[in-house]
Amino acid sequence: MNITRTNTDDLNAVIKLQLVKEDYASQVDSVLKDHRRKASIDGFRPGKVPMGLIKKMYGTPVLADEVNKILGRELYKYIEENKLDILGEPLPNETEQKDIDWENDTDFEFVFDIAMAPEYALNLSKRDKINFYKITVDEKMIQNGVDMHARRFGSNEEAEVVEDKEILKGNFAQLDAEGNLVEDGIVSEDVAISLEYMKDEESKAKFVGANKNQIITFNPAKAFPNRTDLASMLGIAPEMAETLESDFQYTITNISKFVPAGINQELFDKVFGEGKVASEEEFRNQIKADIEAQLVNDSDYKFLIDAKDKLVKKAKIELPVEFLKRWIIATNKDLTAEQVDTDFENYSDDIRWQLIKDKLVKDNDLKVNEEEVVEFAKKQALMQFQQYGMMEVPEEYLTNYAKQMLEHKDEARKIWDRKLDDKVVEYLKETIKVEDKEVSTEEFNKMFE
Repeated sequence: MNITRTNTDDLNAVIKLQLVKEDYASQVDSVLKDHRRKASIDGFRPGKVPMGLIKKMYGTPVLADEVNKILGRELYKYIEENKLDILGEPLPNETEQKDIDWENDTDFEFVFDIAMAPEYALNLSKRDKINFYKITVDEKMIQNGVDMHARRFGSNEEAEVVEDKEILKGNFAQLDAEGNLVEDGIVSEDVAISLEYMKDEESKAKFVGANKNQIITFNPAKAFPNRTDLASMLGIAPEMAETLESDFQYTITNISKFVPAGINQELFDKVFGEGKVASEEEFRNQIKADIEAQLVNDSDYKFLIDAKDKLVKKAKIELPVEFLKRWIIATNKDLTAEQVDTDFENYSDDIRWQLIKDKLVKDNDLKVNEEEVVEFAKKQALMQFQQYGMMEVPEEYLTNYAKQMLEHKDEARKIWDRKLDDKVVEYLKETIKVEDKEVSTEEFNKMFE
């Protein structure tokens, strides 16, 4: 086997791999012998099929498969041994690569284009400035947090009179055009409906002020225009619900209303653990601290976006544009050349930023260890449990849940990448000049419009 590389310019090169029969013959023979041993063909005993017949049946595909295996292995071995820092992946050369005749050729030449990662300087100092936007936690946000916890631990209580957001239970019975019960008509018992989700105000007004056992006549198709929901509510086929327009009488059998939890010690203990918060003031302060901790992640995300924009412009990295366009199309079959041309500036900035991140990580020995990843996964797990009101979760449960998350390769990769981004943010904050700027939530959100 002979491998050569020719640099066409500072960013592009061509690699040629030449294979002769001696490079692949033993592998091909080994695979064909295995086929012969396993072949089951009428007229021949197992393992006794003539090799000539085996070669006729399997020779060409086996040859192509084994040569391609050798090709891939030797190509990446060459890149690794020569410490070539490439962008993307090798692509077949569009002009020098000759057609392969697998039926007749014994010597093969393969020609690949590669793109070299560019060299560039990135000298960061306190002269480089990036804003860090600290989001102010106002009283409205704190009150929303209080209300959210009160709703989370609220409960449904029986009521005597319908007001505006009650949940009712009752029985439906279909009426004809004259307002009489339809014999063998649609009847549905013990059906729950919510005034909060009733779309027709005229229908809703009929219920306001009603008592238990009162009968309300209304058109459910007008009150709940989603026909799928209507079919489920009345227990009828979707096709029937599509054409249903008749009035029904609804006999109220139960009225209940949702009542938020009181702002008291019982709620404090449920939200933050027994005895950890002892007053409403402490409760609000803890909610504020939690919101601030969550908003730091948003601020860090914005900081990383701004860092990307600044450092990409500062580094002025030249890229092998035509190769990268080909590579993006080759690895994204749904994209057209026109789409890549239109969006290439975004693609190229993402590639430049990845190069910058890789350099920052390598030059400054930024590392993420398994313990940090597990701790992050545990925090993610705790947040999921807390969404269901489980504020105190045993450490063992969190650890097991985190390990299950990390068994999924995509999820694990995302967490590793997230933690590496955190390391990059930490390094940049220490290295460049960071100017804190306080902004409201509205001002912060406008930055993303």
